[in-house]
Amino acid sequence: MAVSPPLPSQSLEAEFEAQNSESPLLQIGNDGLTKRVIRKGLTWQTPFFGDEVEVNFRGQVENGASLESSYDKGSSFRFKLGQCEVIKGWDEGVGSMKKGERAIFKMPPNLAYGEVGSPPLVPPNATLIFEIELLSWNTIRDLNGDGGIIKKILKEGDGWATPKDADEVLVKYEAMLESGMLVSNSDQGVEFNVSEGYLCPAMSVAVKTMRKGEVAELALKFSYGIIQNPDRIKEPDGFLQPDFKIITIKLELVSWKIVTDVTGDKKILKKIKKSGEGFDRPNEGSHVKVIYSCKQKDGTIIQKKGSEEEPFEFTIQEGQVPEGLERAIMTMKKAEQALVTISADYFSDNNSQGEGEDTPNNNNNSNNKVLYYEVELVDFVKEKPFWKMDNQEKLEACEKKKHDGNLMFKAENFRRASMEYEKAVKCIEFDHSFSEDEKSHADTLRLSCNLNNAACKLKLGDYTEASRLCTKVLEKDPLNVKALYRRCQAYLKTSDLEKAEVDIKRALIIDPNNRDIKVEYKELKLKQKEYNNYESNIFGTMFSRMS
Repeated sequence: MAVSPPLPSQSLEAEFEAQNSESPLLQIGNDGLTKRVIRKGLTWQTPFFGDEVEVNFRGQVENGASLESSYDKGSSFRFKLGQCEVIKGWDEGVGSMKKGERAIFKMPPNLAYGEVGSPPLVPPNATLIFEIELLSWNTIRDLNGDGGIIKKILKEGDGWATPKDADEVLVKYEAMLESGMLVSNSDQGVEFNVSEGYLCPAMSVAVKTMRKGEVAELALKFSYGIIQNPDRIKEPDGFLQPDFKIITIKLELVSWKIVTDVTGDKKILKKIKKSGEGFDRPNEGSHVKVIYSCKQKDGTIIQKKGSEEEPFEFTIQEGQVPEGLERAIMTMKKAEQALVTISADYFSDNNSQGEGEDTPNNNNNSNNKVLYYEVELVDFVKEKPFWKMDNQEKLEACEKKKHDGNLMFKAENFRRASMEYEKAVKCIEFDHSFSEDEKSHADTLRLSCNLNNAACKLKLGDYTEASRLCTKVLEKDPLNVKALYRRCQAYLKTSDLEKAEVDIKRALIIDPNNRDIKVEYKELKLKQKEYNNYESNIFGTMFSRMS
């Protein structure tokens, strides 16, 4: 890039030493490098070590000869910052500059050619003065820190966001071998999941560092350029072979679709087709309006709900739609459209969805391992948060959620019943403003919800949490037989037989005629007997070996 040089009326040395309040003398680093800015830069950014910078320059030895000049050559000079391609004073000086900035630097011998000099123009221990103009730079990064993927940004992208592992990206690329042969390209763009990758390992690594619209050049080494799954890549000439090793890729990130792993186990995946409005999302208890359809893998539609004229309305976590769909909707914004993939673990709902209607839960679809939903969240109204409720509203909300939990328990949906009981207790968690009667009512509700939740945890196999909930009840009501009985059950499952015996004996003293407690006591005695026999056999074997 040829740029006309400034027309100085004095030497670089004189210009550097000139007193100018608008361009004060700046100290760069701690090694004696000084700088005077004669034209400010256009941005706030400065290049990093490793970046490829483009500059114009002219220089001279202090009290000595003029040095090389890019202006005389008619072309700019490029080098990689911090890679020892130039003297240290240049690396430090250019690293302090902004795009478009022009500055004069005075570089002491330790940042120039030192005691040796650079004959014939630069004598030993010479101080050098350079005027440098930073024209531009390309960001260059070692993406994995091992030199295997060197990324050079050719065009900056928009915004700040970059794709994540679960996202689907649309890219254009050209891939070349060491010989310079174009081995694969996609002018129309190709879409792939970041975690699954495409073409070679470097592609998925690189796109996670790119912004929308960014264009980069990748220089590859080691195994990062080895072609993977060539059968997935359609080439017009049928030329692609698995043993090819790509050396260079020119890559453009056109766009990407955000994919959310709703449950963290990849069993509910949401891919955004159209972004929603604002930042708010439905919470538990929200009243929502949706339009959705459910498809099998072959595209067969097995369920449709709602239309633009009349969206389907339901309340979150009241069991009106399949659990997996409900969880995905809770991550959506108003007017958002998404594709949701749900595995069989999350097909269940709790209420029938119409006599004879084809639903994801019907036996006809029992062989489906995955269902695909197209969903639009038309609108929603969030449930009033408990901290905005008055005392009466908190108690009423607690009773309603307890009632919902009871219905879930009867339907044998123990996980969702447990969630309802937990929400019920949360409604009355802060009772400092309650009257004495309200506190008494809240205590009764809290005790009942914790007991019921303990029963859910026993059904779910979470015995530690079941015993914890029973302990909370017993702290308030030490003679509560149900709490003692259920904690005994939890202790039996965790083989904590001594604690189980203490609880069951206390329960028998309080209610000696309780049939369930008597049955549990017999089971305890049987387990104790089995454990004693087991210990006897173990110690018998040990002693026989010792003798």
